[in-house]
Amino acid sequence: MKFRTLLVLLGASAGLAACNTSSPRPVPVAANPAPSGVEGTWTDPNGLNSTFSAGQFVTRTTDGTNTQMASGTYTTGPNGVIQINLYSNVKRTSSLVNCALVAQSQLNCTSDAGSQFTLTRRM
Repeated sequence: MKFRTLLVLLGASAGLAACNTSSPRPVPVAANPAPSGVEGTWTDPNGLNSTFSAGQFVTRTTDGTNTQMASGTYTTGPNGVIQINLYSNVKRTSSLVNCALVAQSQLNCTSDAGSQFTLTRRM
């Protein structure tokens, strides 16, 4: 009787072990989060790339030389206006530019001289 009970227990444990040997489940991959704020790389109609990162701003050419055209700092005010203190390496002048993030991929800007331009987020 003990031998038969032992066989039943061994059979039951083997059956349970078979239930637990499933293949590992794949880990879900998180999608890239949507960009927030102005951080990232933006392009203008003239073919320049502007990068905003941790309060620093740099504009470079995309013609293969990667020449720095402008640089500066930026802040985002409580009203959402992005203010850029820009130094132009070409004109050797400083200017203040105010920008509004009108969409996740569009930044409308106006310089202190009144000229307007739009930047488009590069993905």
